[in-house]
Amino acid sequence: MLRGHGDLSMLEVADVPVPEISRPGDVRIALQAGALNHLDLFTLEGIPGLTLDFPHILGGDGAGVVESVGDDVKGLQPGDRVLFNPGVSCYTCDQCLAGEHSLCIRYKLLGEHLPGTIAEYIVVPQRNVASIPTPPAPHPPISWAEAAGYSLAALTAWRMLNTRAKVRPGEVVLIWGIGGGVASMALAVAKLLGAFVIVTSSSDEKLAIAGAMGADVTLNHNEVDVAQEVRKVTEKRGADVILDNVGEATWEKSLRALGKAGRLVTCGATTGAMVVSDVRRVFWNQYTIMGSTMGNAAEYAEIIRLLGEGKLRARIDSTFPLERGIAAVERLREGKQMGKIVVEIGEQP
Repeated sequence: MLRGHGDLSMLEVADVPVPEISRPGDVRIALQAGALNHLDLFTLEGIPGLTLDFPHILGGDGAGVVESVGDDVKGLQPGDRVLFNPGVSCYTCDQCLAGEHSLCIRYKLLGEHLPGTIAEYIVVPQRNVASIPTPPAPHPPISWAEAAGYSLAALTAWRMLNTRAKVRPGEVVLIWGIGGGVASMALAVAKLLGAFVIVTSSSDEKLAIAGAMGADVTLNHNEVDVAQEVRKVTEKRGADVILDNVGEATWEKSLRALGKAGRLVTCGATTGAMVVSDVRRVFWNQYTIMGSTMGNAAEYAEIIRLLGEGKLRARIDSTFPLERGIAAVERLREGKQMGKIVVEIGEQP
C-alpha cells in the first residue's frame, strides 16, 4: 500500500481493513493476482489535481474468486472465477446512457481514484465483472496471472486501434516503445486486425521478442531515425496509424512518420505531457489526432469474447508474491519488462 506520495520508500506491505459491500449491486472478490501499470508510478509520485486518502492501494488490474455479493447481484455467486474492468462509471450520466462509459463525468480508475488490486480483497460493481472464459483446445487455460494482466491493456489497445483509429487490413501501424502492457497488447490487436506492424524499442532483446510475437519490422529507436525508417519501409508513404503513449520524446517524430490522412492515437505521456507540433504539417497532410482512454462496456465484452476464443492473451513479463510487491513496482520503474508485471496474492492452483 501507499503511505504517501514520493519514491519506493512510501510503499509497504501492511494490513488494511477488508472492504465492505456498501451497495446492493457490488461484488467482493478475493483476489488471486493483481497487475501493475505505468499509472501506478504516476500515482506513487503524485498526479496533479488528484487527492488521495492514505493509505492507498495501487493496482488497476486483477482477477480472483467471488467471495460475496450484494442483494441485487444476479448471475454471480461465491466461488466464481472472475476478472473485471478497471474503469468504474456512474451508469446514469448522458455519456453512460449513450454507451460511452469511459467518457463518464464521474469516471474513476481502480488504483488511481479508487482502492486498487494489490490486496487480498476488492469491491467492484457487478457491471464491471466478467467470468474468466475457457478457451477452446488447443489453447491453454487462462492462468490467474494472465487473467489479472489482461483487462486494462486489452481494453485500452482495442479501443485505440479498433474503435478510435479504425485500423483496416493491410494498413501500416507504428507502435512506439514495445515492452509495456498496452504496447505489447497493441501489437497483438493490430495483427488481429490485419495490419502491417512496425514497433520500436531501445532494447534489442525486446525487439526480438516482438518479432517472435508477429511484428513485421522492428526498430531500435536509439540507433535509427524512426520516421526516416518508416518512410523507407513504406516507400515514402508513411504510417497509416501511429500509437503514441510516450508523449514529449516521440510526438514530433510521430508526426514526421505519419502518412497523408494518417491517424495518431494517444493514451498516455510517459515522458512528459507538453508536446510541440508544427500545425502546418497537421493541416497540410490532413492528419487526425485523437485521444483514447480505456473503453466502454460493449468493448469490454468484446475483449472478453476474444480472450475466450483464444485470439487475444496477455503477455506476462514476471510474477512476484505479495510480500515482494515493492520489488514488482521497482521492476516497473526500471522499464525492463516485456509485458505485464503481476503480483500473486492468493493461493495459485
